[in-house]
Amino acid sequence: MAGRLAASAAGMLPDRHPTADFFVCDILDALPKDDMASMEHPVFSLGTRPDLRILRYAHNGVEITVTPSVKGLATLFDKDILIYCISQLMAALNAGRQVSRQVSLRAHDLLVATNRETSGDSYRRLREAFERLAGTRITTNLTTGGIEATTGFGLIDSWQILRHTKGGRMVQVTVTLSDWLYRAVLSKSVLTLSRDYFRLRKPLERRIYELARKHCGKQPDWRVSIATLHLKSGSASPLRVFRQMLREMIATDHLPDYALAEEPGDLLRVTRRGAVLEPGEGPALRPATLDRARALRPGADVHALVADWQAVWARTGRQRLRSPDAAFLGWLARNG
Repeated sequence: MAGRLAASAAGMLPDRHPTADFFVCDILDALPKDDMASMEHPVFSLGTRPDLRILRYAHNGVEITVTPSVKGLATLFDKDILIYCISQLMAALNAGRQVSRQVSLRAHDLLVATNRETSGDSYRRLREAFERLAGTRITTNLTTGGIEATTGFGLIDSWQILRHTKGGRMVQVTVTLSDWLYRAVLSKSVLTLSRDYFRLRKPLERRIYELARKHCGKQPDWRVSIATLHLKSGSASPLRVFRQMLREMIATDHLPDYALAEEPGDLLRVTRRGAVLEPGEGPALRPATLDRARALRPGADVHALVADWQAVWARTGRQRLRSPDAAFLGWLARNG
C-alpha cells in the first residue's frame, strides 16, 4: 500500500497554476496609467548611464531622498514597467476584477505595450530595469491614498523570472509592487497618459510631459517658472543647460497633447493641444453596450476602447449624439 501511495504521489499532475495568488496581466490595449505622486515629484533618474547619486528633493513640504543600489538609480525608462503594471491593475479594477499587489506578466507583452523592441538585448535590459527598481530605495513623506507617512521602501518589493526560453529570454515574470504604489492604484490616484508617451526618445521629454499632464491636465494652459520646473524635473543639468534643452523641445514641438512656449519672466507656458478628456466627460454608455464590446473584442480593455472613441468624438467637434451606444459600436466595427 505504501508503495502504491508513493507511486501515486510520484505520478501527481504538475501544479499548473503556481501564480494563483497573483494578479495576471492579461488585458489587451489597457490605457497607460501613471501614479500622480511620481508624476508630481522627481523620483527617477533622467540619466541613461548608471547613476549612483543620492537624490534629495524638498518642495512645498514634501521631502524625498532616493538612494541607489550598486546597479544605480531606477531610470525614467525603468518606470515603464510600473506604468504597465498600474495600467493593467486599473483596467481590471474598472472591469470589477480582483487585483493583487503581486503581479504576473509576460515579458513580451510588456515590451510591446511600452513600444520596445523584442530582441534578446531588450530582454537583458528589462532584467537590469527590474534590478534597479528593486534596489532603489525611497524615503519620503508623500501622501498616497489619503495617508501621509514618512517611510522608506523600494519601488518594487521583489521580482522573479519564472521561465526562460532555450535562448535565454525571459517569458514570465512576477513582480510585487510596493505598498505605497499599490495604495495609489486602489485609491485611483492615477492619470491616463497618451500612448505616444512611449514614443518619446529623451528622458527629459517624458518628464516634462508627465509634469504637463499632472499640472495642466484639462485646463487650457499652465505657467511655471523655469527654475521651479528645473527643480521638479529632477534634471542634473545646470539651469542654463536645462533652459536650452527646453528651447530645443519647443522647436521640435512633438510632445503629445501639449505645446510648450517660452514667455517673458523666465516662464514656460504649457498649452493643451486639444481635448484631454477626464473620466466622465465623454458620452455615457450603458453597461449592456460595454458587455457587447467585450464580446466583440475578447481580452481587450473595454474602457480603453471607450476612451479612444471618446477622444475621436472630442477631436471631431463633440457633436451631439442621438445614440452614443450605437455610435460607439459602429466605430468599434469600423475599426476592428
